[in-house]
Amino acid sequence: MIQPFILRDYQSQAVEASLTHFRNSDDPAVIVLPTGAGKSLVIAELSRLAKGRVICLAHVKELVEQNHAKFLATGSSAGIFSAGLSQKDSSEKTTFASIQSIAANLDVFQEAVSLIIIDECHRVGMEDSGQYNKTLAHFRALNPKVKILGLTATPYRLGSGWIYQNHYHGYTRQCTNNLFKKCIFELPLQHMVKNGYLTPPIHYDAAIAHYDFSLLTESLDGEQNTDDIALNELIHKYPRATKAVTEQIMQLSQARQGVMIFAATIDHAKEIASYLPVNETALITGKTKLKQRDALIDAFKAKEIKYLVNVSVLTTGFDAPHVDVIAILRPTQSISLFQQIVGRGLRLSPEKKDCLVLDYTNNGYNIFQPEIGEKKPTQDSVAVQVHCPECDFANTFWGRKDAEGNILEHFGRRCHGLVDSHEGEVQCSYRFRFKRCPVCNEENDIAARQCQHCAEKLIDPDDLLRSALNLKNNKVLRCSDITPEIIWKDKSLKITYHDEDGLTLSETFRFNYKKSRQSFNDLFGRRVVNGSQSIQFDTLEEVEKFLPYLPTPDFVIAKKQKQHWQVTERLFDYQGPYRKANELQ
Repeated sequence: MIQPFILRDYQSQAVEASLTHFRNSDDPAVIVLPTGAGKSLVIAELSRLAKGRVICLAHVKELVEQNHAKFLATGSSAGIFSAGLSQKDSSEKTTFASIQSIAANLDVFQEAVSLIIIDECHRVGMEDSGQYNKTLAHFRALNPKVKILGLTATPYRLGSGWIYQNHYHGYTRQCTNNLFKKCIFELPLQHMVKNGYLTPPIHYDAAIAHYDFSLLTESLDGEQNTDDIALNELIHKYPRATKAVTEQIMQLSQARQGVMIFAATIDHAKEIASYLPVNETALITGKTKLKQRDALIDAFKAKEIKYLVNVSVLTTGFDAPHVDVIAILRPTQSISLFQQIVGRGLRLSPEKKDCLVLDYTNNGYNIFQPEIGEKKPTQDSVAVQVHCPECDFANTFWGRKDAEGNILEHFGRRCHGLVDSHEGEVQCSYRFRFKRCPVCNEENDIAARQCQHCAEKLIDPDDLLRSALNLKNNKVLRCSDITPEIIWKDKSLKITYHDEDGLTLSETFRFNYKKSRQSFNDLFGRRVVNGSQSIQFDTLEEVEKFLPYLPTPDFVIAKKQKQHWQVTERLFDYQGPYRKANELQ
């Protein structure tokens, strides 16, 4: 009899989290485990425990085969339904299938199933016509209460965002119309490395003149609008860089076992391969024929080949534990994809102490950094932690720090924390950046077109600017700084707005008048220190110590009133086509 495998502690926790969730809910759920954490063992155990029929889906035959093999270690039998593996067995209680094969043969599956498991579930699209949704709709018709569980190392897709809505740690994700309702278990990469389950990575930002991928405004394959032509043109601007980079990779890999190189384009990959030893190098792209690809991968796993160059085809479903060098020569704006690539080299293997990660792209990502869920707003942005002043949830946003590590600013909009309400758990309503409704004075997202509280149309800041710029009696200031001054004898606060050319506008808030005081609080009080403190100022004495932290609006609009200019609008957190102060035109 086959000896059943023994689950690691976190694998058992993932299994238990699934059982607990599905005993109480039919909502589709997600488990997040880093690359190398053994998702196939969790899949095997859940499939074994399921009382009814089980379908396990994957997008590549390697994962179908791998997950099937792990399940056989439980001592039970299972079928494979995959054209790529030349097997189409649907008779077993548990079936491991490729999504392509099952979606094309749904008429074969007419029995209800109790559990559907989706490996690499971040690939599930939102289109009803997609293979996954078509397949899920078929099995839901057979059993409306079928349980759906997804597993992934990267629960985020550029273009569509997070793949689930709520997290069991008590926060929500900014996502729209996704299949998965909740992440029920997540294991940080740091935990895996710290506890010896994965090989420690050594991140090396290559100190060599290389390609300036920042010239590309977006990133690649669903992350960028940039096509191969633009990438190739950029790479060819640095004809010496590729050779120099390749030579450095060989030099740093002399005492290493296996090297995976991630190139930007097929032409780029071919050039890299041309500088490597012919008898030790393999090149795999999306155009490589399957039989040839399988043979090259087998040779690499057998250590007959040392260097494996690829373009966007070996980021998932690839397992070669001996890999101890990862060289990244392609750009990405996704931390998740960056970590997915690095994960190819973090599996444990004999005589392997660490994995050298050579980053030639200026991605600037920390291997252990969480996915933020938005593109970097500035080149020097880093992940920062900002506590909500209402619910105290620790949000992770993009931000900027000084040399001492103090947060200079952050770019978060709304708190991600979940709070209890009469409707159950809902997202915390606190906003760090907001647009006020001129009718009801409530806060809305800065991109909102309609007030979520009173349904009135919100004034578009671009319309305001366009109108003000076209009127003779209006003045628009691109505000670069402010000078606040307390005038004690009048119990007032004067704020002078400066533009980049030295022009100024000013206005006064009189604190002995409730309406004027409230206006200051609405405009400035709620935005002090990037909105990370909820402050309502009642006196000038309270305001005095916060003067250095008052926010600067992006634009100030004033209207001519006889002999002076009266400030009518202050636009904070502007996002649009008009240039802000000190930005390049």
